[in-house]
Amino acid sequence: MILILPILIPLFGAAILLVLRGLPNVVRWGGVILSAALLAASVWLLVEVLEGGPVATQIGGWEAPFGITLVADLLSAAMVLITGIVALAVSIYAFAEIDDSEGWNGHHALVQALLAGVCGAFLTGDIFNLYVWFEVMLIASFGLLVVNGTRKSADGAVKYVGLNLIATLALLSGIGLLYGVAGTLNMADLALRLDGRQEEVAVLVSAMMLLFAFGAKAAMFPVFNWLPASYHTPSVTTSALFSALLTKVGVYALIRVFTLIYDLEEPLIRQVLLWGAVATMVVGVLGAAAQNHFRRILGFHIISQIGYMVLGLAMATPAALVGAIFYLFHHIIVKANLFFVAGAARRLTGSEELKEIGGLYAARPLLAVLFLVPALSLAGIPPLSGFWAKFIIVAATLDAEAWLLTFAALAVGLLTLYSMSKIWLEAFWKPHPDGPDAVVGRVPLAMLVPIAGLAALTVFIGLGAGIFMDAALVAAGQILDPAGYIEAVLGEAR
Repeated sequence: MILILPILIPLFGAAILLVLRGLPNVVRWGGVILSAALLAASVWLLVEVLEGGPVATQIGGWEAPFGITLVADLLSAAMVLITGIVALAVSIYAFAEIDDSEGWNGHHALVQALLAGVCGAFLTGDIFNLYVWFEVMLIASFGLLVVNGTRKSADGAVKYVGLNLIATLALLSGIGLLYGVAGTLNMADLALRLDGRQEEVAVLVSAMMLLFAFGAKAAMFPVFNWLPASYHTPSVTTSALFSALLTKVGVYALIRVFTLIYDLEEPLIRQVLLWGAVATMVVGVLGAAAQNHFRRILGFHIISQIGYMVLGLAMATPAALVGAIFYLFHHIIVKANLFFVAGAARRLTGSEELKEIGGLYAARPLLAVLFLVPALSLAGIPPLSGFWAKFIIVAATLDAEAWLLTFAALAVGLLTLYSMSKIWLEAFWKPHPDGPDAVVGRVPLAMLVPIAGLAALTVFIGLGAGIFMDAALVAAGQILDPAGYIEAVLGEAR
């Protein structure tokens, strides 16, 4: 029951909110209540995993590997928990930004449908159902992109869906090839059946197809163009939700599949991941440095930070994988918060173009301080969470004597600091080009609460880094030694 709740709550919630969409206040509060319920269910799941190790259930009573399997280890349980945190923050923020028109068009219901897809992807134990949950996410995210009815959003949605459909075709092809090779779709069963067969041509081809598909979902180089073309077009609420979760599901799929099903020690897989990660870091941060639009800068930084996570996976050492997991958690919180701040800045100044805004520090110093917390964390300034995430990755490259990787990680960190400094100087420090009176209004409480809450969580993760590193170490251990995961799924059928 505990494994199905994080999926059922938003799934049924989406249907209810769609029926009630003519009652704006009801659906707004309904979104908050459903997100709080998802958070409560995720805490329950995490406690169960912490106390008893990986847990699994078979939907419909069919024994594994023939039935639909849901399974949670520490990584997937923690990802569901952080999804609940982001969902609650986004639902509160929506009070201040999502108008009745977008609510009538289904914004709140689509958010819950997206959350169901995200949680389903984190909890599925079947690679075909991973594809199914990706499709749920794709449909819901497309709806959220076009729900405000603007031409700019429609243009971004076409680019977003176009490349994602190509990735979906690659994903289905890879899954079909895997089934032809192994005769099963259950990921735990695949791990056993492909043991010792990693060098077979069909297995390697399927790996490349899945790497392309998940890499596209995660916005890795060279299949990242859909992200900067679309993430600045919808409401800030939607952008924050996307930036926090969508690419991270792609990273999670890479971690899960390429540690459980495939062998990271296979040279082809490792080299593609490794240099793809470096290219993603560099291209993303250079794109951010060239931009002068608040949300476009943040969009390109999603790409560059994904590179760090994939780098931790590609290095395939316990320390590097700990860094990838820690980075995953840190980035979800920080990136959602930066998009929230971008929305507040636009509300106060009327624009997101850095040349057209300014004076926010003088007019709203609290918002400026709340921006500095996630911005400096993203750049890796101690003692915030981003410093520890980068520190672990860089230390892993030093341990491996991979000097080029060390240089790339440090250089991208410096350029990230440059981009965040550019936002600070243009949007907050310099006077507004139209004078101080151009900054009008106040940040609504519904915006301020999630911004302050996520900033506090960023500081807490940084100051309590030891606790979170210990948790990441346990999660990495379960991933590198999946015996407990496989036992939970297959039991006596193993």
